Formats: sequence, structure tokens, C-alpha cells
Amino acid sequence: MNRMLAAASAAAMVPIYGSPATAQVSTPATPRVGSPTTPEPAGPPAPTRQADLPLLVPREGALPASLSLQQALEEAEARSPAIVAARAAVEAAEARVRQAGFRSNPELSVEVENFAGTGELSVLRRTESTVALNQRLDLGGRRQARVGVARAELAATELRLSIARADLARQVREQFARGVAARERLRLAEENEVRARDLARVAGVLVDAGREPPLRALRARSAAAQARAELETARADEQASRATLSSLFGVSTPVETLSGPLLDLEPSMIDPEQSLEVRLAEVEQLGAEAALRQETTARNLDPAVGVGVRHVRETGDVALVGGISMPLPVFDRNQGNVAAARANVRAAEARRAAALATITVRARNAIANVEAAEARVEALERAALPEAAEALRLAQVSYREGRASLLELLDVQTAYTAAQNALTEARLALALATAELGRVAAR
Repeated sequence: MNRMLAAASAAAMVPIYGSPATAQVSTPATPRVGSPTTPEPAGPPAPTRQADLPLLVPREGALPASLSLQQALEEAEARSPAIVAARAAVEAAEARVRQAGFRSNPELSVEVENFAGTGELSVLRRTESTVALNQRLDLGGRRQARVGVARAELAATELRLSIARADLARQVREQFARGVAARERLRLAEENEVRARDLARVAGVLVDAGREPPLRALRARSAAAQARAELETARADEQASRATLSSLFGVSTPVETLSGPLLDLEPSMIDPEQSLEVRLAEVEQLGAEAALRQETTARNLDPAVGVGVRHVRETGDVALVGGISMPLPVFDRNQGNVAAARANVRAAEARRAAALATITVRARNAIANVEAAEARVEALERAALPEAAEALRLAQVSYREGRASLLELLDVQTAYTAAQNALTEARLALALATAELGRVAAR
């Protein structure tokens, strides 16, 4: 895996980890909304609901007794309240797109003239009744601009759903790795407690036989007590890690056991410009541009036309009436809103540049962290831990044969335990770095 991003281009392809099913969250292509060349739709736009979205009801019931990483990712996707809320936000945005496509409702007006007056107008025989239907034409691109803003918001909401899913996947991977590491620490603590207890027993026998001074037995009993305390701490940490993992699913009961490998991602390539954060910034920029078009079109004339029927009671005659009205932009030409929308476009452009710089640095740092963690795991697995295990075996043989003291055996045993814990921490660091790399890869 390459260590450096291609510095010559901000859009350089970066080798990182990704998974088609989990790390790379599928989202629609970034739309170009509100384009002046787009023909105005004749009716409300069709919903753009993603076909793969499940029902907005989280999964209920107990978790599986044994949970693998893939199962944890799937359960989190199906149960997480945050994902349900994000999907509901997408549905709301789709509804706003449909609403933006509707034309203004016509207005029905009824007007009665020449009644309850004086003289000849005091009676109802000279009343004139008019029933009219008025319709605002919604000209000047108002409806198209309104739909463009709604579509941009829908695209942004869909990307926020993808970001929520990617963040949840990273959290599950990280907490699953912490749970497995806590389980491994518990196993090591149990083994260390057994060794310390056995060593304390042997030391007591040797002291009674006069082969070791009483101080050696005291030291061994102290080490055994410390090992028991560390074992209790490891048990509490292991249970807490499983409970924290369950909380990501919206479940309060801890997962019983964790199984399977820590890593589920494979090497892949990513263009930083196609990351979720950069795409969201681009869509927000498109939304700002669409809002600018909407504020600009609001300055155009928006006439309303009406047609109706008038009835003259005195003669019994019926006639058609018609009219047109429009506001005159004499004082308010929407200058302030247009200036504010232009400023929002500039701000969106700046946020997009900042997002690209941030995601590029995140990718570079994540790659470096993964490579460092891989090297550390390899070094511990190939050399440090086997050598520590062999040293412990030789020290135990020497101690039984009387060629090594209890203090020497305790030191070697401590070094072996430290090497085991270092390998556990290195594997955890690799899993955490890989989870971050998978989050950067999500697109």
C-alpha cells in the first residue's frame, strides 16, 4: 500500500481499504439541479425514493448469542435509531420535492355589488353578482427554481444518510475491535492469574523447604494478588465493551460473545473528490446556487389572471368578466435576499475546498497509521512474542532446576505478559486505523 498521496493533484487516487457492502456506501450520483436549460416539468416530479431503503421501522428482538463483525454491521444498520431518523429525513425531503412541483392553487372569489344601499339601491333588484376564478401564473422560472432548491436539499439529505451509515459502520468496527481486545485481555489476565497463583504455591513450598527466603514467598503472593485484581478489572472492561457495542444497536442487553476476525476490509482505491464529505459540500454548493436562482427569479413579474361570470339581477343578463393583476417591483426588488444568496454561494465554495483538504489529509494519516500498525503487529508476532515465550519456558525450567531465582522468573513472566498485551494493543490499533481508513473510503 502506497504511503503518500499524489501531491500533484487534489484529485489523486489514494490506495486505501474499502468494502463494497459496508465501507463504500452507495449513493446516487451528484445531481446538477436547477439548471436553466432544464425544461419545466408539467406536474409534480416523481419521487426519487431509493429502492434499497428498508421500512422506517428498526428491527426488534434479541441479538444473536454470538456476533461476528459482519453480523454486527448488519444488525446496526437494521436497528440503529440514528439510521431510521436519517431515512425519515430523506422521505421528508422527497415529499418537499413533490410539494415544490405543484402549481399555486386557483382562487375562487364571489362578489356582490349594489345591495343594502340608499334610494334605488336599497332593494336587491339592482344587485350584480360576480363569481370569478383567479390563477397566479407562476411565471419567470419561479416553479423551476423552487424545484431546484428542493432537489438539491434531497441530494444533500441522501448524502447525510450515507454519512450516517458510514459513521455507524466505523463505530461498530471500532467497538467490535475494542470488545475483542477486551476479551483477549481477559484471557491473558486469566492465564496470568493462574501462573501467579501456581508460582505463589511453589514459592511457599520452597520457603518451607528452606530453598527460598520468606521474602520470595511474600513477593510471589503479592504478584498473585495483583494478578487477581487485574483479572477482575479485565472482566469488568470486557463486559462494558460488549454493552457499549450493543448500545450502537439501540439494545441495552450486552452481546453474549464476539466471534470471527477483526478486519473485514480489502484494499481499494478512492478519489478524494468522490468522498462523502466532498460530495456533500458540492451538493450544498449546488443548493446555494439554486437558492440564488430562486431569489433572482423572485424579482420577475408574477401576474395573476382571472375569469368569471357576472349576473345583473335587474335585467337578468349574464356576462363574462376577466382581469389581470401583478405586483409592481418599485421599492422591494428582493435586493437583500439576492445579495445574501450570493454570499452563501461563496461560503459553500469555501466549504468545499476545506472539505477536500481535510479528507485528503485524513486519507494520508489513515494510510500511515495502518502501515505503522501492520509493521508493529508483524514485528510482535514474528519476533517479540515467540522470543518472550521461549524465555519464559527456559526460565521456568531453570527455576525448577534451581538455576534461576524467583525474582528472575517473575521478571521473565512479566515480560511475557507485557509482550502478549502489546500484541493485543497492536492488533487493536490496526483495527481502529483500518476502520478510520474504511470511513475515509466510504463514497
